[in-house]
Amino acid sequence: MLNHPLKKPGLRSGLLTASAALLLSASIAGCAVGPDYRTPPPPRTSGYVRGGLPAHTVSSKVKAGAAQRFVPARDIPADWWTLFRSHELNALIRRAFAHNPTLSAAQAALRQADEKLAAGRGAYFPSVSGSLGAVRQRSSGAAFGSTRSLIYTLNSASVNVSYTLDAFGGVRREVEALSAQAEYERFSLEAAYLSLTANIVTAAVSEASLHAQIEATRQIIAAQRADLAIVISRVAAGAASRADVLQQQAVLAGTLATLPPLEAALAIQRNLIATYTGSLPADFSADDFRLSSLHLPRNLPVSLPSQLVRQRPDVRAYAALLHEATAQIGVATANLLPKLTLSGSYGGEAVKFADIFSPTSLIWSAAASVAQPLFEGGQLVHTRRAAIAAAQEAAANYQATVLSAFQNVSNVLLALQADARSVAAEANAQRSAAQSLELVRAQFRSGAVNRPQVLLAEQTEQTAQIALVKARAQRYADTAALFQALGGGWWHRQDSKFTTNDCCKGHL
Repeated sequence: MLNHPLKKPGLRSGLLTASAALLLSASIAGCAVGPDYRTPPPPRTSGYVRGGLPAHTVSSKVKAGAAQRFVPARDIPADWWTLFRSHELNALIRRAFAHNPTLSAAQAALRQADEKLAAGRGAYFPSVSGSLGAVRQRSSGAAFGSTRSLIYTLNSASVNVSYTLDAFGGVRREVEALSAQAEYERFSLEAAYLSLTANIVTAAVSEASLHAQIEATRQIIAAQRADLAIVISRVAAGAASRADVLQQQAVLAGTLATLPPLEAALAIQRNLIATYTGSLPADFSADDFRLSSLHLPRNLPVSLPSQLVRQRPDVRAYAALLHEATAQIGVATANLLPKLTLSGSYGGEAVKFADIFSPTSLIWSAAASVAQPLFEGGQLVHTRRAAIAAAQEAAANYQATVLSAFQNVSNVLLALQADARSVAAEANAQRSAAQSLELVRAQFRSGAVNRPQVLLAEQTEQTAQIALVKARAQRYADTAALFQALGGGWWHRQDSKFTTNDCCKGHL
């Protein structure tokens, strides 16, 4: 028979051997080959702008002309866009959060990374499988001095266990790399949230600006048509020539020609907003945005430079990639070293299925094996060198991202100061141009000036009106850009897996 009696002392000896090997592995399990990841320190700088920031911007007595204060170390709310006090904007962003496909893709990528991490952690545990089988076979009886063949069915059942000891930390490094990849996807999701909200605010401001430019242009057209009627009446009275009429008509036609591009740009902007909300352009419906419905935030946060690298999700994402690349060096190094595998099985074999678990039918085995790569054609060595180069690349990319982040904040802070000065200057220019036009028109009606002077004053006032609208809109857009540049307050989002401790503990 193929049944093997269970030998109690042998089983005990095998288990003791396996236990001893396990204890030996546990004694050295505290070390893992490869470099340990350390978070790069933040840049050692005291500010974002050469010469420092003023306490506030300049102010002017027009809509969106109020001074904005720069508040050092001020915290950033998760819903920073609500500072613009626009119900339409808030509703649009909620709609985008629910339906934006790019956001949905980032969420799915995070779930995928989390599942891969959970799967990778399974390598910490033994692999256990069970088997049950029956084999019908014929054996020659010659070995037993018989001329008759033996025909029988061999039934078997067993449980098999296999475990590769993580003696050099290769598995731990693999799990560490998977954890870093999951963190990368998590911060990529936060970056997607931030980019989406900032893009929607910017698009809403652009739409409001285009509405204002179109309204201003239509007002100018109405005024120019009124002027044309006056010129025509003066021609009838003999006080003006046909050339004056043609001149006024040319000016009116030129202004009318500026309207279609503005209307097309407005439609394109609405299509962009529709895309952000996951809607088709033809099916999109939402309230129009107007500059008059937007409030300019007065107090602007200026995060500490030491905290910027903790607040920016793109910087944190690149730090996670650096972490992953560092862990992969350990994985590649561990692949060069021996692997110790313990395996065992326990079960029974019997001709009768009912006898499988009887004491005389029990079978077991215990084994240990060591595998050491001897020749792989240089694959393992070069793979490790490639991992080192990948970590160096990741470190350089991280540094480039940090530099870009500081440049971004610096540029926006400078732009905000320039925007305030621009609004003040354009407001003065528009006020002067309007007064000049009113005066020139009065002089023209009295015959003190000729028609070309009126046309010049009209063109100047038209240009000043549009320039003021653009300057006001730019303040709103750059204010949104500052919140984006500083990280957008993702650490306060209620549906985020992060908390303040993950970003800014002790700094707010």
